[in-house]
Amino acid sequence: MPKANELKQGTAIEINGEPYVVKHIDVRNPTSRGATTLYKVRFTHMKTRQKLDETFKSDDMLKAADCSRCNVQFSYQDGDTYYFMNSETYDQYALAADDLEGQTLYLTDGLEGIIMLLMDDAPLGIQLPTTVNLQIVETPPSMKGSSATKRTKTAKLTTGLEVQIPEYIESGEIIKVNTETGDFTSRA
Repeated sequence: MPKANELKQGTAIEINGEPYVVKHIDVRNPTSRGATTLYKVRFTHMKTRQKLDETFKSDDMLKAADCSRCNVQFSYQDGDTYYFMNSETYDQYALAADDLEGQTLYLTDGLEGIIMLLMDDAPLGIQLPTTVNLQIVETPPSMKGSSATKRTKTAKLTTGLEVQIPEYIESGEIIKVNTETGDFTSRA
């Protein structure tokens, strides 16, 4: 049984006997004395795709949904459908872009370490690895002597994702991006 502060995007939770998957987490830290951290979580129902917003305290206990998980690799995209392959059985799974809401910008051909959530052998969603390696396609040129400052610039990556990176990093380099926050973490 996970606590609210252990939730990650793609985690399967049971609420009122119904299976939901975490789509977005907003952490709020109130500044008043004795206030506890609040987690505003957007869920999507695993079968009906209805959205549900709930707020939890950090120590609230939640019930994990009864669904199976398997390791998959991203194979390819065909229109709005994304295809994944089970790493052990080589079974193919297809998910629509709506089911992957916000996660498609981190998918690259052959990406491994993805966990597929399955209920009755039907794919429901994925859980991405914590970080992914992406190549910078376009960014302004670096300035000489900018490595000592904390200034950043915008970089466009191969998947279309835009992140803020330190000024000394140039086009063509491969960087690590946190899939939960969408932030630059380091060079790959």
